[in-house]
Amino acid sequence: MSLVAPDLAERAIARALANGGDLAELYAEDRQGFALSLDEGRVEAPQRGREAGACLRVVKGDSTYYGYVDGLAEPDLLRVADSVAQGLRAGSAGEPGAALTAAEPARGHPVETAPGSVPAGRKAELLRACEEHARAAGAEVAQVRVGYAESHRAVEVFNSDGRAAADDRTRLRLSVQVVARRDGRVETGSDTRGGHAGFELLEHEPEEVAARAARRALTLLDAVDAPTGRLPVVVGNGFGGVLLHEAVGHGLEADAVQKGASIYAGRLGDQLAEPFVTAYDDGSRLNEWGSDGIDDEGTPTRRTTVIEDGRLTSYLYDVLRARRDGVESTGNGRRASFRHLPIPRMTNTFFAPGEATADELIGGVERGLYAVSFGGGQVEPATGDFVFGVSEGYLIENGRVTAPVRGATLIGNGIQALAAVDGIAGDLAIATGYCGKEGQSVPAGVGQPHVRIRELTVGGTA
Repeated sequence: MSLVAPDLAERAIARALANGGDLAELYAEDRQGFALSLDEGRVEAPQRGREAGACLRVVKGDSTYYGYVDGLAEPDLLRVADSVAQGLRAGSAGEPGAALTAAEPARGHPVETAPGSVPAGRKAELLRACEEHARAAGAEVAQVRVGYAESHRAVEVFNSDGRAAADDRTRLRLSVQVVARRDGRVETGSDTRGGHAGFELLEHEPEEVAARAARRALTLLDAVDAPTGRLPVVVGNGFGGVLLHEAVGHGLEADAVQKGASIYAGRLGDQLAEPFVTAYDDGSRLNEWGSDGIDDEGTPTRRTTVIEDGRLTSYLYDVLRARRDGVESTGNGRRASFRHLPIPRMTNTFFAPGEATADELIGGVERGLYAVSFGGGQVEPATGDFVFGVSEGYLIENGRVTAPVRGATLIGNGIQALAAVDGIAGDLAIATGYCGKEGQSVPAGVGQPHVRIRELTVGGTA
């Protein structure tokens, strides 16, 4: 069942263009979600929500006029179209836009078991099993919190160029946080599993998520102070990809590039890394957390090679910034909801697998840091400078992983860190994250194989 009939979309776009414009777009969505959590052995009341709405925008030159409405009723859509058109009052009457057909469904991501078809009691059992598994890891486990969330989002996009596209999106995510205590010392470990998929994602050993979270918390109870200085760093696969996402990825988003607020502006074709380094942003990767069939402007998602053989090859574009540069959109126009404008955003960003193994990368380090995952950080795209807190890290001594460390911070520069990558393993993994930008949060896959960086500044507590 369609959200907006093609003839209504056509009329709304024509009215939005009544006073001119280069492009008009109607975006509509119907979204619903369900969440359940367990804290201190008690399953908390489930949360359900549903909303539908649409927005219209008109682009004229470098200006954008925009309005949204809750609900999808015809009078409301036409009223917001008239409101947007009034922003161009001084302009001349525009063309009504291309004829529109029914929204064409995008190539989807397979869902074997719709999460909404699974009883809430089964989901509560899953949470309890995770808690029991985490507590069984050791007597020092003091607190366990388990969360489950699912969402379904139907999207339709129409524009004055004749685009008519639809997408059906199902996501779910299991998260576990464990607190461990010993002799007044408190440490926390966490882990997640999620994807653009159905409940089948959690049918196979979901307790592993709890086991990893508990292991991290318990391991940190024995952590020593992190070292300080310039050291080789091996970054773990999966959530270690936050480093690539933040230190490099945001600087490749075309809005930052066009504002001159990115250190990567004007660097296309430059050799930024060793020839064995290749990196992608891939919003089409099957069932991954950051994947969709289309972006939120109706452009089919795809794999974009941003670094190939060490050379910078592409930025990440939405329709608006692509028009300014005279290129095609890369399918990276994303928005948090119908209440927001689309902006260039990453989807799943990762280094291509290499030929080494993680053991080989670690074995080549006499003294260094193994940064498994990060607990947050800051990056300035204009300079590429970054600071990241290491949530799980270990010393590397004589080619072996030894003691866990606490209080480690990585300080560096994105371009310099890229140039210092001297080894990539073949064990690609992509983790689930949320990326915030300009007040909008969207699901983003962060990942990579194990990567070794020749030298970074480690700020520690030793």
